[in-house]
Amino acid sequence: MIRPEEWCPSDGLALEPYALTAVTSTGKNIVVAAGPGAGKTELLAQRADFLLRTGACPYPRRILAISFKVDAARNLRERVRRRVGSQLAAQFDSFTFHAFAKRIVDNYRPALTGQNALSPNYRLDVHNQIQYEQITFDDLVPLALEILKSNRYAKNGIRQTYSHVFLDEFQDATAPQYNLLKELFWDSRTFLTAVGDGKQKIMTWAGALNGILHTFADDFSAIPLPLYQNFRSAPRLRRMQNRMIAEMDPAAVSPGQELTGDDGVVEIRGFDTSSEESETLAERIQDWLDEGVDPGEIAVLVRQQAGLYTAPLGEELAKRGIPFRNEQESQDLNAEPAAVLVFNFLRVIAGDGQADAYVELMRFSNRSNLPEEESLQFDRRLKNLLQEARQKVRVSEGDHSAPQFWSIWTEKFLSLISRPTLVALSPSYQQGQRLDEVIHQALDAFEQELSNCGDVVVALKRLSGKEAVRFLNIHKCKGLEFEKVIILGVENEMFWGDKSNSLAEYFVAVSRAKNHLVLTWARFRPRPIGHVKRWDEFRTQHQRFINFGRGD
Repeated sequence: MIRPEEWCPSDGLALEPYALTAVTSTGKNIVVAAGPGAGKTELLAQRADFLLRTGACPYPRRILAISFKVDAARNLRERVRRRVGSQLAAQFDSFTFHAFAKRIVDNYRPALTGQNALSPNYRLDVHNQIQYEQITFDDLVPLALEILKSNRYAKNGIRQTYSHVFLDEFQDATAPQYNLLKELFWDSRTFLTAVGDGKQKIMTWAGALNGILHTFADDFSAIPLPLYQNFRSAPRLRRMQNRMIAEMDPAAVSPGQELTGDDGVVEIRGFDTSSEESETLAERIQDWLDEGVDPGEIAVLVRQQAGLYTAPLGEELAKRGIPFRNEQESQDLNAEPAAVLVFNFLRVIAGDGQADAYVELMRFSNRSNLPEEESLQFDRRLKNLLQEARQKVRVSEGDHSAPQFWSIWTEKFLSLISRPTLVALSPSYQQGQRLDEVIHQALDAFEQELSNCGDVVVALKRLSGKEAVRFLNIHKCKGLEFEKVIILGVENEMFWGDKSNSLAEYFVAVSRAKNHLVLTWARFRPRPIGHVKRWDEFRTQHQRFINFGRGD
């Protein structure tokens, strides 16, 4: 533990004055308004570092971080762990709103009565409700709010658990989510830090509240702190963003002298057909990979229906053996500890040289709840199983593209790990059949990718967001950043509807790029086979959006 005056930002970072104030403040609620690339996630990670290292969050109290996307929650959790180490990071909980609400429902489920009562083995479904037995994701926040309103022990228990709460991308908060936070922490001794950017509010369609940052500041007497610097994007990209900001929020425009420099690329490409577009983009991606760019640093962003729009590009990448991952088609299993465990096991025995996967598996040999002798025995059994499986992969004459081969070895591995250890990986696995569902989904996803490409290593890379080119809807990319970003389909037929909402979405996509941004459109996109809903085959470039990139 160190004194507050001895603390300095980890990794040798230099924080601008308002950021340093936000990181080191105690006994206050804070709301930080920051644009893209201003380091909102890093600010929260540094604040966690300060609170934990100085004892401002004293053990056994904890820090709660709530994000809107699974990737963002995982990213923040990993950053904090890298900065403070595993021991202090154990006091840091990072959830999405849905995951946090589910934790409340699971822990205090008996408080739900009448029509909202739930059985111990209730299930979650995307769309359908079954009284007492099944709820949807949209039910989680209202049910958690009902528990807090009706059970003061639940509310007090959570308040006593958390000394500080972080709220990431808070401009996207909905009324139910805000009501949950207000019911739980208003007029409490828990201190909240909210960060967001009104220019990036793209969840209006999902009920995001207007002016939520100001509402939060008023309700919680929070100190407003603006951040101005963009540390993510190269100068050319920042100038493009600045031209957009001039229309969205003129008061937030950066002075020209702060945006000088020739680094960065904004590339604009028009095509006659989507086939030409896909071939050219696949070649460009191949060039980037040949230059040493990590595939996880390449993203293809589409406003909507990424699965349909990126299908031709996916075919071209597959021809070249380039792993890619379509976020729309695959559930985010990488946020599930049990799924990550299964994928790491498969990566190790497939022999693709994944040292990090092996290290993660070896963590199970250091389980603190086992006596030393039993831990050593488990370590030997695990290493023997891995060696035997890897040998079978090398010498077996069987068809390794057959899913059964990998399923059998996965079952052996999970049996060795033991059910209690698996259940302990996540609080959600202690309820119902969630653990079995996740394992089943992980194997199904692996089998699907394996059937698509026929190569185990490529299939596993396509399941990994870090080792594959990523296809995302713009709504999925909030809080993420990439060296290379392709915005596919900058067309009037793509960015339709409310002009301010469309511009905000486009701004989010543009601001994900750190060094190289590619804007594309095609004059003809044939209707996907089997797609019966509206589809405009003949397209026109979105001149206004394209012109933002031509300013230099």
